[in-house]
Amino acid sequence: MIKDNLILLRKLNGYSQEEIAEKIGISRQAYGKWEKGETIPDIEKCDLLASVYGITIDSLIHTEKLEDNTLVPPAPRGKHILGTVTISNRGQIVIPKQARDLFGIKDKDRLIVLGDEAEGIALMKEKVFMDRVNKVMKLASKELPDDIEC
Repeated sequence: MIKDNLILLRKLNGYSQEEIAEKIGISRQAYGKWEKGETIPDIEKCDLLASVYGITIDSLIHTEKLEDNTLVPPAPRGKHILGTVTISNRGQIVIPKQARDLFGIKDKDRLIVLGDEAEGIALMKEKVFMDRVNKVMKLASKELPDDIEC
């Protein structure tokens, strides 16, 4: 429910009810009723709230939960939390259908696995990765003296 997202977003961003209410031009009491689920914001207030938090209206009003019913905060605009996966004993995962559809991942597509020891792993389409590598190489070759080749 929207009330759960309002509470999560406010706390994650370190705001008081009064601060958020002031940002969108309502009373703290009115905002408090939204968090209690007694009332819900109109579409214009949802738009203002989404802007304050840098999310979409859609992610503001839809509550996402993991398999264990843990609430997931709405992701920033253009970012997605697409569920969880379980790794098989061979290290295989199944990418959620929503993610495959969103990113156009089809059977036999090749993905690059990227890693950061502090942050974790990420997947990127091979073509996108190679396009970026080639762009960097072209830029680097323009900056090198004529007698050095890449």
